[in-house]
Parts: sequence; C-alpha cells; structure tokens
Amino acid sequence: MKLKTSELTLAAMFVALMAVGANITSIAPFMVVGGVPITLQTFFAILAGVVLGSRLGAIAMMVYAFVGLVGVPVFAQFGGGFGMFLKPTFGFIVSYVFTAWLTGYIIEKMKNTVGVFVFAALAGMAINYLFGTNWMYTAYKVWASAPEAFTYKLAWLWMVVPLPKDIILAVLAGVMGLRLKRTLSKSQFSNVKKVS
Repeated sequence: MKLKTSELTLAAMFVALMAVGANITSIAPFMVVGGVPITLQTFFAILAGVVLGSRLGAIAMMVYAFVGLVGVPVFAQFGGGFGMFLKPTFGFIVSYVFTAWLTGYIIEKMKNTVGVFVFAALAGMAINYLFGTNWMYTAYKVWASAPEAFTYKLAWLWMVVPLPKDIILAVLAGVMGLRLKRTLSKSQFSNVKKVS
C-alpha cells in the first residue's frame, strides 16, 4: 500500500495530536478517575476517522500505538514502552484503530451530511468505550490483580465520568470534521475524499 506525501503528512499530524491529547492530565492531574485518565484521545481518534477516512485514519492510529510501544512517551501521563501493553487501560489505545476505521467507514458509505458525520462520530465513540472498557475489566481480573469487590458494573461506572465529555466532543468532531473535509478538499491536500 503506497501512501502519498499529503496522506503521510495528515497521518503524522494526527499522531502528534493524539500525543498532545493523551497528556492533558499532565497539566490537570485531577482528570484521572479510578486510574482512568480523562484525555482528548477519543476526540482525536474520531476526528482522524472523520477527516482521513477509514483506511488512513486507522493507519494513523496504528502508527500512534506503535510509536508509543517502542518507547516514545506519547501515551497518557507520558507513558511509553512495551510494558504499557500490560496496563489495564491499553485496550483504549487499541480501540482507537477501530474507532477511526468505523467512523471513516460509515461516512464513506453514507451521504455527506452533518447528521451522518455526527452519527459516525458517536458510533466510533461507542466502539472506543465497548472495546476499552471490556479490555480494562478483563485486564484487572486476569493479570492486574483487582480487588475482589471490582465488578463489571464498577468498570462501567468508572466510565460514567468521562462519558458526557466524550459525547459532546464526538458531536463536535462530527460537525468540525465536515467543515475540515470541505476545507481540505479545496487545499493542497486534494487527495482527501471530497465532500459535496
């Protein structure tokens, strides 16, 4: 699969945005609840799918995960390294690949309207929560030594805190994404799929 220079540039931009969004907690440590950092990664993963499409959006998220796993501190709280794979929250990082892909896929298959873009963004967010939360619960139960009182219901209760923020940001990503794609289709990044 050969990528154009403009595609590589856009993908790299989203890798950088993910790193920035991951470390909001470095300046606002109170945004960590129950060991789960409240970040802007979900927003940028959705936006990657909206703007880049399913294929390039997923590639950008895979590169982000790979860069972090090889040791670059791009994950939440400036984490990095292969050991991050064992963290209970690593499932959310894996989920960003599927989040971007599904968001982009829905947009590619449906009409280019604000409603479709917002629906795609919310669907991407749902995948992020489903995959990440189930991974987190499994990790705590299998290898992260969770207390006996830790239940599946409690895992989902932890996710209630970031949920309103992520819903609002997903809607914003859908609305912004439509405008960004129209702008990009008129710019030097003309290879991005045009929006009518």
